[in-house]
Amino acid sequence: MVFYSAGRTTTYPDSPPSKGFRFHYLGGGDEVGNVGIVLEDQEGTRLLLDYGLAPTSPPRYPSEAPVVHDAIITHSHIDHLGMAPWLCANHRTRLHGTPLTASLSSMMWHDCYKVSSIERYPLSWDKRDIDTALDSWITHEFNVPWQHHNWTLTLHGAGHIPGAAMLEINMPTRTVLLTGDFDTRDSPLVAGAQPVKADVLFVEGTYGGRDHPEKNVEISRFIENVARVVARGGTVLIPAFANGRTQDVVMLLHKHLPHLDVHVDGMGKRVAKLHLDHGNFLRDRQALDSAWSWARRVSSKSDKKKALEADVIVSTSGMLSGGPALWYLNRLRHDERNAIFFTGYQAKDTGGRLLLDTGSLEIYGQLTEITLETEQFSFSTHAGHQEILDFAQACGAKDVVVYHTDPNHARPPLVEALEAQGHTVHEPVNGISGIIE
Repeated sequence: MVFYSAGRTTTYPDSPPSKGFRFHYLGGGDEVGNVGIVLEDQEGTRLLLDYGLAPTSPPRYPSEAPVVHDAIITHSHIDHLGMAPWLCANHRTRLHGTPLTASLSSMMWHDCYKVSSIERYPLSWDKRDIDTALDSWITHEFNVPWQHHNWTLTLHGAGHIPGAAMLEINMPTRTVLLTGDFDTRDSPLVAGAQPVKADVLFVEGTYGGRDHPEKNVEISRFIENVARVVARGGTVLIPAFANGRTQDVVMLLHKHLPHLDVHVDGMGKRVAKLHLDHGNFLRDRQALDSAWSWARRVSSKSDKKKALEADVIVSTSGMLSGGPALWYLNRLRHDERNAIFFTGYQAKDTGGRLLLDTGSLEIYGQLTEITLETEQFSFSTHAGHQEILDFAQACGAKDVVVYHTDPNHARPPLVEALEAQGHTVHEPVNGISGIIE
């Protein structure tokens, strides 16, 4: 069986493994994002974990999936579910995830389709396939097992964002845990992931080799700097990811600076409504509800103009690659009392990365110098290096598969540290099958 994807060809074995179980990465094995993992045992039981695309410029796609009747979608970020409509349209795949992930998927797929149309990059599915995918969801609550042939499957809270899940698989001969994107630290929105005893652990290593700043120290730095800019008469523009980060930032501002005038714009408004509709996946539903009622939500052109006089504007896109944030920046850039505060990763070739590296970015087709104060804060909701090590040890896993990680920088120090803890570490490569006996 041969797959073709974005010029990449890989081969998936037609027959089940003769012993143990096989894992095969269609994407996300030796890269960050773009995840797709096929698992299969000697009885022929097969499952796909995630099927996403990396929204880089141009996007990166996973290899074509084999026929798979069931896929677990760990959470609602596009690099984990962006290719699911293709699965459902071509293989009639059933999608399994939490009710919140299923509810958010429609918004994420429609936004992905819209961006692909604007930026004119190829997409292997269309709007009709979104409807097929939405009809394919089977939802599961945390800690409620169900049967998949000879495997028992259970979803557990992964931290990261609301609704994000880790997958526990109880096979006849072993227990496997796949983290998806996870974080063991609490955030304003969600409680951190708890370890699950397992023989084999598939762990995301996005921050291998790097520890996060102490969270309370970083929050204090952020709050102090926001207050400083507002005190000099400026407006702070905070570009924020719609799904998770927008809500986290608004909750922090409400808790620490409740006297400020904070306006929220972009897709994060609709995401927050769905979060509140699924409050059982939140750490504190009342805290989000209070913060969301406190902030002013932009819903019209006149609201946008009023927001320019606010103390703080929180708006998509988080990497300044589009969205209302660019509209605000284009107007705020003329007053050097204003500032831009990033709270998330700025990928290569995005407006945010260009601004941080060069002091300029493209606004409506024109490269524009930005002389405003610019600062970056680390509010990541991925586990850092030490959290990954502690989690693997607490799970008691003999075998650890490190994926969703940069193979040149993040993976080597993480692999070395995991081996020092006594784990047998596997380093997957996209397109090459691995077997755990």
